[in-house]
Amino acid sequence: MTDAAGRDGWHIVEGDLSGAPIRALLERHFAGMLANSPEESCHFLDFEGLKAPGVTFWSIHCGPDLAGCGALKRLDGRHGEIKSMRTADAFLRRGVAARMLSHIIEEARAAGLERLSLETGSGAAFEPALALYRRHGFTDCGPFADYRPDPFSRFMTRAI
Repeated sequence: MTDAAGRDGWHIVEGDLSGAPIRALLERHFAGMLANSPEESCHFLDFEGLKAPGVTFWSIHCGPDLAGCGALKRLDGRHGEIKSMRTADAFLRRGVAARMLSHIIEEARAAGLERLSLETGSGAAFEPALALYRRHGFTDCGPFADYRPDPFSRFMTRAI
């Protein structure tokens, strides 16, 4: 577990899935996915999936408060997938997701990955996430890894 602390009160912690706040945030993430897409179109990692080999999970905090989370799943030696991006409701529109996404991109690059991809939903509830990814250089692509075409999924990718 590592802790990258910033001078501005923000810090990112690797690997900590314990504690009620992170579990509650992830439960909210799971419920949000299921509320906006059919179950067979939801591809989030559950708690065990986030602990799997090849997956790195981070939580982001502002002072003592949990602000969000994100994960990186290594698909192969050059390609990774962004997973489990979620901002706590109290921190929406405060740049949490952008901080986490930048951190994941930096970590993936440092690990030698050359490409990052992601799958997210396609409905109106996912528009803020899609806009964030576009601002960070992600473009639409077809299904990757084990994904299949699905009208409820959007796929994006970018070289890093």
